[in-house]
Amino acid sequence: MNYRRLVLVSAGYDLVVTAAFVTPWTYELIRQALSALGLALGLGGMPAADPTQVMYANLMGSVVVVWAALRLTGPRAVYGLYDGVARSLFAVWEAYGAVHGATGLLWFFFAVEVLFGVLQLAPWLSAQPPTRWFTARLRRNSRGSTP
Repeated sequence: MNYRRLVLVSAGYDLVVTAAFVTPWTYELIRQALSALGLALGLGGMPAADPTQVMYANLMGSVVVVWAALRLTGPRAVYGLYDGVARSLFAVWEAYGAVHGATGLLWFFFAVEVLFGVLQLAPWLSAQPPTRWFTARLRRNSRGSTP
């Protein structure tokens, strides 16, 4: 999979997974569904919603959906770098929550965050980071075109 496609796939995942967190009404639906799933799998349910929790869930959902839209409409290599760093932070806090008594469902989200994070950060540690590939590709595609 090329790096551009990886940035697009991770953005698509984010959009699908976090869209329900954007409003209080959709958050309550996803909170109940995740709670039922966690209980059915023996991983624990979600806590009852309170206004502060709902507000933070809505803020997170709003920011992630906008970030996903940016990456979907104009994927750039540097967005993969930023997304990899953000995923590292999300993974740390998901693990922290799971270890400290939150639902064990967090481990599923943790695994996805680590996977996308490693895939998006690893190329930046190579001898030829993705920006060189993107820049060369843009130059090839723009030859002969007018602005």
